[in-house]
Amino acid sequence: MRKHMLKLKIIFFFLVNAVCLPNLLAQTDMDAIMMGKNRFCVGPMYSYTSWKDYWEGSFKRNNLNLGTVSTQTISVMGNYGISSKLNLLFNVPYVKTKATAGTMSGLKGMQDLSLFVKWMPIEKEMLGGVFSLYGIGGVSVPLTNYVADYLPLSIGIRSKTASARLMADYQTGSLFVTASGTYVVRDNIEIDRTSYYTNEMHLTNEVSIPNGGNLNIRAGFRNERLIAEAILNKWKTFGGFDISKNNMPFPSNRMDATMLGLNVKYVVKPGTNEVSLVAGGNTTIAGRNVGKSSTVYGSVFYVFDFSRKSKSIKTPEKTN
Repeated sequence: MRKHMLKLKIIFFFLVNAVCLPNLLAQTDMDAIMMGKNRFCVGPMYSYTSWKDYWEGSFKRNNLNLGTVSTQTISVMGNYGISSKLNLLFNVPYVKTKATAGTMSGLKGMQDLSLFVKWMPIEKEMLGGVFSLYGIGGVSVPLTNYVADYLPLSIGIRSKTASARLMADYQTGSLFVTASGTYVVRDNIEIDRTSYYTNEMHLTNEVSIPNGGNLNIRAGFRNERLIAEAILNKWKTFGGFDISKNNMPFPSNRMDATMLGLNVKYVVKPGTNEVSLVAGGNTTIAGRNVGKSSTVYGSVFYVFDFSRKSKSIKTPEKTN
């Protein structure tokens, strides 16, 4: 009993720190959920992000020529289980931006295709719970030749990327903590002008995009039907420069952001072909050269089971 209470206090400590210190989405490369062999999870995701205040360097301000900037994203996301320890994931987003003031028009279009391989080499009992270790590799490529040099209303920065993530998860009973760190390599881009100024003059149309890193910590409740989690997400670029006074953002700006979020996933129809609902949101609590944004999202996922033979349900197991 005393051991169990100690575990609860440890998990609660991480949960409180995650809440008081954000978020991506459930069933993604960022969580400790694996699809079983020959199972395919797919569905649409809608998200709405808006901000009025932003950080110009470290200075927080607003801009009456922009008003409120909003981004709507409709994505198709999928996850296929090659095995219960190896998954393939994809994400295809359509993005639309808008500003409520000024003369700048919003843009819309297909953004970047993201592909991930998610591998769980270690899953073992430890200290009365289950410890799992994951390795995730990913790439993204622009789907269209959209305008990158039109921030904050461009739909992306049109850079090809490659990422590597190490993730650890510990679950005891229905309580869990997941932590991951990611390094993202970003390719240079070309813009529609032959010169530009950062901290110095560049007589070229090629822009060097700084690489970045991501820290993601999530903790909460997880069982076969329900996931409820608090999330701390921190993104940092390794290089770049600050937005100059009263100037537009630029693709190679330094862009740092710390976000807090909540995420809930509920399995409406468990079994061979599952139906799941996902909802959540996050807000930016600190940043540099980014908007002080808030995001809400929701989705419906359906799981197709392509196994030829029916399988008995194993419990407890961190698969859908």
